[in-house]
Amino acid sequence: MLTQNNNRKIIHIDMDAFYASVEQMDNPELRGKPLAVGGSEIRGVVSAASYEARKYGVRSAISGIQAKKLCPELIFVRPRFDRYREISKKIRKIFLDYTDLVEPLSLDEAYLDVTENKKGNPSATLIAQEIRKRIFEEVGLTASAGISVNKFVAKIASDYNKPNGQKTVNPDEVEAFLEKLDVKKFYGIGKVTAEKMYQLGLFTGFDLKQKPLEYLEKHFGNSGLHYYQIVRGIHNSAVKPNRKIKSVGAERTFNENLSSEIYMEERLLNIAKELEKRLQKSKISGKTITLKIKYSDFTLQTRSKTLPYFVNDKAIIADVAKDLLYQERLKNSVRLLGISVHNLNNEEKSKTFLPQKSVSVQLRFEF
Repeated sequence: MLTQNNNRKIIHIDMDAFYASVEQMDNPELRGKPLAVGGSEIRGVVSAASYEARKYGVRSAISGIQAKKLCPELIFVRPRFDRYREISKKIRKIFLDYTDLVEPLSLDEAYLDVTENKKGNPSATLIAQEIRKRIFEEVGLTASAGISVNKFVAKIASDYNKPNGQKTVNPDEVEAFLEKLDVKKFYGIGKVTAEKMYQLGLFTGFDLKQKPLEYLEKHFGNSGLHYYQIVRGIHNSAVKPNRKIKSVGAERTFNENLSSEIYMEERLLNIAKELEKRLQKSKISGKTITLKIKYSDFTLQTRSKTLPYFVNDKAIIADVAKDLLYQERLKNSVRLLGISVHNLNNEEKSKTFLPQKSVSVQLRFEF
């Protein structure tokens, strides 16, 4: 069984309503107003929502129609990903002033290992405060932070005092912190798993901690060991600066539902063109092509095919996607099509490391 390494100092930085905040920063007329990035009142899905909109229940991944019903005054804006990437690069540059151990999760969040840092500052809490201050002064946006001994706890902690806040969970506070949390707050436990845990009488971290490993493996399979460890604060995954891209994709939501495959072929070619740009920009190719189909009733279907060679060419990608489209009859009219490429040529074979013997040492660790 693994033991927790309490010697690390990990920060998780999470930008506050990033896409929406960028739009409000660039357009003063949008400040203080309920805003949704992506979607519209008749089509599409919300990519991000401002905090003013979240008060009404508007959040990412809901339909624009539903968002408008929740908040009649909601303003929709088109996403500008080039702008978001530009801002993200500025923020990442600030991170690198403190440590080279930066693992981006997306454009708006990252892990930083500051156990040993470029500033020689022993306090991860003060480093997080300084980083957040610099982001606000140099970029104009607010960020929240979580600080702890591992990525799992830091990730949860960063959401604790949002927006524009931070929380430190010291080594001797980790287990008590996790025991009080609702299991749905545990990073990686989704809605379905949380509901299953509720049905088993597991509502909090404390409840989860009372169950032996055998019980958790019986009910949750291979994930049982993971839940057994994380509720005890055990999560020794390192911050990985050169995190490998596992897939590249592109998708489109249509203004009107499409019911004929013929009309979808041209759309697939346009999606394949965009996907080719992204693959070639990243200088990667893949063997597995997946077609994503979202029907008008919002049900989702995926169809995949693995080729014997790596590809990043739009013509080949489009041809495979068309074959997948005609693989079986459509269940309904279609509102969204997407294509993604997996099994990339940037993946390395995983290495196996033997765990070192744990040594019990009393350390005073300043956070």
